Amino acid sequence: QDDASTSFVGTRMIITLRSDWQPIPDGTTYKSGSLLDVHADTFLTKGKEACTYHVLFEPTERTAYDGYTCTKNYLILSTLDNVKSKLSFYKIEDNDEDSDGSGFTFVGGDKEAQIRACDASAIDSTQSDDIWLHTSGYTQPSALSLGDASKAAIASTTDGADGDASAQQSYHISDLKSLPKMYNADDLVVSQKFATSEDGTQIPYFIIHKKDIVLDGTNPTLLYGYGGFEISLGPKYIATVGVAWLERGGVYVEANIRGGGEFGPSWHQAGLKANRHKCYEDFIAVGEDLVQSNICTPSTLAARGGSNGGLLMGMMYVSRPDLFGAIHCAVPLLDMKRFHTLLAGASWMAEYGDPDTSDWDDFLHKYSPYHLIDESNDKYPPMLVTTSTRDDRVHPAHARKMVKKLWDLSDSNGKKRDWPVYYYENIEGGHGGAADAKQSAFMTALAYDFMFDTLTKGSSS
Repeated sequence: QDDASTSFVGTRMIITLRSDWQPIPDGTTYKSGSLLDVHADTFLTKGKEACTYHVLFEPTERTAYDGYTCTKNYLILSTLDNVKSKLSFYKIEDNDEDSDGSGFTFVGGDKEAQIRACDASAIDSTQSDDIWLHTSGYTQPSALSLGDASKAAIASTTDGADGDASAQQSYHISDLKSLPKMYNADDLVVSQKFATSEDGTQIPYFIIHKKDIVLDGTNPTLLYGYGGFEISLGPKYIATVGVAWLERGGVYVEANIRGGGEFGPSWHQAGLKANRHKCYEDFIAVGEDLVQSNICTPSTLAARGGSNGGLLMGMMYVSRPDLFGAIHCAVPLLDMKRFHTLLAGASWMAEYGDPDTSDWDDFLHKYSPYHLIDESNDKYPPMLVTTSTRDDRVHPAHARKMVKKLWDLSDSNGKKRDWPVYYYENIEGGHGGAADAKQSAFMTALAYDFMFDTLTKGSSS
């Protein structure tokens, strides 16, 4: 199995699959994204066909493996259920080679997934079952707590049946430290919703807004997305979003589109190469759902993304200019005909395809924003394009060429088109677009002020 990883816990070997696997001819086929448990010595000395496999975790369309850690006596499995965090606790069993039993027995954990990021790690995996719990959320700063893995088992046998919140957090012992709150989140609410993409797939998104929001379409709304390289978006504390957007009355939205890792390898693979259009259809579906929900209108909806997310923004600009009132396109890929010849671009052909083959004619040309600018279009939404002269991953030529082409075409044939395009290139910094905190603060303020001011122009706010 070339696309799998292995690790060891005592006498057991854990296999993490990235594609379907049938270790025994005519036997069980285990799904991509599964976590398997097998006796290590049997596997290593007698081969895969001689083993008895046990499934620690098998993904569904809505769940995915996120990681695991071990204490002295417990394995703690972290999973995502509809992009919400869930911890499950397993007792480590001391089964010998002749036993067909699993090396792990489920004892308890979270009864419901929660909108948060939660990472558990052993304090001393050889001496105790004490754990560090690192948690954060869209409105909660990163916090450190003390936990005890053995308490999850106690809860499952005593008070777990009533389903209350205290039972879910039974392994939590005490709060230790938290980073300071950087903005006022007292009147903010976080929820998850779903949009239906073009092929019927349900696309989750998180939305943060004021409790007393009025659904009249006037709310400045920022939709963020990435959708690539199996990188997941999810609950995390972003102070800049709070200060620059939420405190000003804006609505912030993160779309969990295909191409990311929110639902494991299959969610990523669903948006590769010829299927890349699904990523863009997903993002459009979320934008349309926000409009249909009367959260905003196209004129009060902004979109933001960088790097691969910059390619996403380029595609929104050329394919749905009617859906957005402002776009921030950061350190983007935009010329997909030549991306593989610039800097690290050749290493991304497994994600996008090879322009020097039939991939270009078959599908790549369909998501190369530089080549999709429509000269006959009378109006594109205001767009800010930012990049860095010293970006060593995505060449600034992508941004430069796109903006130059738009500027040149906007005045062709003497016709003044409504194509407001703004460009800022920082001469320092790498792919992050800034070299230090001061530059980062400037670039962030530039982007958020551009989007907020564009969406609210002409309004009483």
